[in-house]
Amino acid sequence: MIRAGRQHLVRTLADLAAQHGVSTDHYTRLKPYEAAGFPAPVSSKGSRTRLYDGEQVDAYLLGKPVPPLPGEENDGDLLDRRECAALLGVAPNSWDIYKRDPALTEAKVEAGGVDHWPRAAVRYFQENRPGRDTAATRGGRPQHTGDQVPRDQVSAFTAELLDADPTISAATVTAELGIHRSTAQQALTRLRADRIADHIEAHPTLTPAEAAAQLGYPAGQVRRATARAETVLRARHAGPYLDDVATALHRAGWTTTEATPEVQLPGDDRVVAALVLDSDQAPAPALVWDERYGWRTAASRRHPIARGAVLPSEGEGVRYLAGGIAPPPGDVVAALTTTGA
Repeated sequence: MIRAGRQHLVRTLADLAAQHGVSTDHYTRLKPYEAAGFPAPVSSKGSRTRLYDGEQVDAYLLGKPVPPLPGEENDGDLLDRRECAALLGVAPNSWDIYKRDPALTEAKVEAGGVDHWPRAAVRYFQENRPGRDTAATRGGRPQHTGDQVPRDQVSAFTAELLDADPTISAATVTAELGIHRSTAQQALTRLRADRIADHIEAHPTLTPAEAAAQLGYPAGQVRRATARAETVLRARHAGPYLDDVATALHRAGWTTTEATPEVQLPGDDRVVAALVLDSDQAPAPALVWDERYGWRTAASRRHPIARGAVLPSEGEGVRYLAGGIAPPPGDVVAALTTTGA
């Protein structure tokens, strides 16, 4: 977390690279931040973007004692999505639903290109969040939801039910929320998969099945969730690489903003990501990365990822880039530069 009053001191890896007079790609290859004694990130474990406290980094580089950060919690502390979720006791993907609340949208602060929320705003939301008085504790559907929960709120309400009862079934979610059985099953699978992945990241020696058991999920209900959890973990592992490629493409002038690639998990068993190249100078409308085949161009900015498991054939704007599954970001830019899409 970013301690209260220290937002102005936040530095990214790009800032640290500039401080050393090298490119970000070169800096991340050298990894000086992994040296003994280098200050720990102020970003949460597992975050795609590493953030550091500038005062601590400067002291380390000057060979001075690294000053400690304030230890006491403060309402002005800034929390990222994982820390907000932990404060609420929910999975990060549940926070992705909750953060749409108008009060949280207004309270959001950007630090180092990453969204954060003041601790006070998260606590206020915790005490007043929609669905806090859940169906599981009342014996009925969530209040003020009518006969059916809106689709964009299904995950949040299902998360509440799962918090109250880890053994809950899709049939019970269907009855409580008034939604279709397949919708309930999908919500439960995704929530459990994310929480299993979170638990494995905290306890790396566990298998998905062992993590599910420790979370209290019945073995007969989590076959799809444990399979998806493995895919979620691969997606998280690929996240920093995909972000690095997005940064390189932005530097090449092919995206107007340094956007984060949109990651999807088709069929729950593979990782695919798309990045729209919205600049007029871009060599293709979009790029798609598939963990099985690497990078390819896409002919559509609106729908870059093809539906189904069949890969699109080359031609009509589609071209597979050489270089393997995860070529260095510079090689991706070079492949697009040297050969027309």
